[in-house]
Amino acid sequence: MSFRPRIACFPALFFFLLFFPLSSSFSQQHVPAPADIVAGRDIFPIGVWLQDPGNAMAYKALGINFYAGLWKGPTEKQLTQLQAAKMPVFAAQNALAMKPRYEDIIVGWMMPDEPDNAQLTEDGSLGPPVLPGTLIQQYHRMKETDPVRPILLNLGQGVAWDQWYGRGTRTNHPEDYELYVKAADIVSFDIYPITHRDSGIRGRLDYVARGVDRLVNWTGGSKPVWSIIETSRVSNAEIMPTGEQIRSLVWLSIIHGARGIIYFVHQFTPYFVEASLLQNNALSQEVAEINARLQSLAPILNKKSTARININVTAPYDSVSILARQESCHLYIFAGSTSKFATEAQITIGGKMTATYVDVLDESRRVALQEDQFQDTFAPYAVHLYRIPLTEENCT
Repeated sequence: MSFRPRIACFPALFFFLLFFPLSSSFSQQHVPAPADIVAGRDIFPIGVWLQDPGNAMAYKALGINFYAGLWKGPTEKQLTQLQAAKMPVFAAQNALAMKPRYEDIIVGWMMPDEPDNAQLTEDGSLGPPVLPGTLIQQYHRMKETDPVRPILLNLGQGVAWDQWYGRGTRTNHPEDYELYVKAADIVSFDIYPITHRDSGIRGRLDYVARGVDRLVNWTGGSKPVWSIIETSRVSNAEIMPTGEQIRSLVWLSIIHGARGIIYFVHQFTPYFVEASLLQNNALSQEVAEINARLQSLAPILNKKSTARININVTAPYDSVSILARQESCHLYIFAGSTSKFATEAQITIGGKMTATYVDVLDESRRVALQEDQFQDTFAPYAVHLYRIPLTEENCT
């Protein structure tokens, strides 16, 4: 996922700004301090993978609030561009990046990408993955250099797919990941099921939820897990993700425990485009809407405690999962299906509710709430975001 030929960023930026001028609501928002991206209560982390800093303002207009990685960097030019755009970055830890003048923009450090995959050797052949012990040693050296800023480790699709042959000699060895996750403060992974080349994975959006579940389990819930989401053809010239599919991947990730999102926007076939999302006006608008909803719910999503009200969901084969959060005036239930078939779900709320309806966010509809329960239909891999008013003092 690290490959990035050099191309000029200005055509993509020019094209994008024709449709998303810098007067957008995102560009008018208060710019968070770098540390707020990972620790701020009111900021949900939304990143973009390995993009040219010259496009930072265009990505900011979409609601993206950090860069993950810099191609053959960080360099002085890259960091200066990001400072000008006030775009925080996770970067490789080199001598330049450690200089105090970049403390305002470097939010954290990047480990080598996908060390769990087979690694290219000097003779061009593929060798074994990086040993977890070797990676853990590197992590400790980086923490000695900077004990404050977090270290982000991105792992490959073996997190979700045991048969991923790209792991070489460690294919079918998921036990490795219990050690890999020790080499980071934040752990992410990537699998691209919408455009996947393997027919057994292609179209199976549940693999993203599965990967998040496993990382949460392997870390014991002690470290933030982030999910990398495809927003391009990647290596499949025949398939382009839709906005609805991207929304499902984002919310399935969050429902299953992800606490941050990173978009992968490169296209490799039928020809290379680094910033393909910026060249797709319609999809850019849909991603911007997804991000706006995430930020509107950031104080709710960043709560570490679940709702105080007991909530149960019933669906065939346990195919619908929920994440429940509560604030003084509303109960939020985020629900997503991991089934490739349409299904019905019944959600039951413990305790007497005075509301008679449930608002379904972003769908312009309501569902009847009767006897503390409601039912809804889920298309394959669909997500629904429910908000229920509570009767509390000072609520209007």
